[in-house]
Amino acid sequence: MSTWTFITNHARVLMVISQDPTVRLRDIASSLDITERAAQRIVTELVDEGYLSRKREGRRNVYTVHPKRPMRVPQAKSVDIGSFLDLMHRNNAELRAVA
Repeated sequence: MSTWTFITNHARVLMVISQDPTVRLRDIASSLDITERAAQRIVTELVDEGYLSRKREGRRNVYTVHPKRPMRVPQAKSVDIGSFLDLMHRNNAELRAVA
């Protein structure tokens, strides 16, 4: 049985970080059921591509999401990630309210 999803791990990591900018890589990995190494690689790719900034504060990293960056899907380049994250967070809140 295939274990694919509609939302990529990159999008899922962005969603977690947008909810908690001080989240640890260990907690990202745990909440998404990916390895800590995968979480680290994804965060580095998002930083390198300009979707996130990472700032060290003491022993923690603080992340900033850059919401005006475009989606990477060619068919959705006119949609910025901020709009995508707003939609996902709103839908998650509505699903929790129904449950």
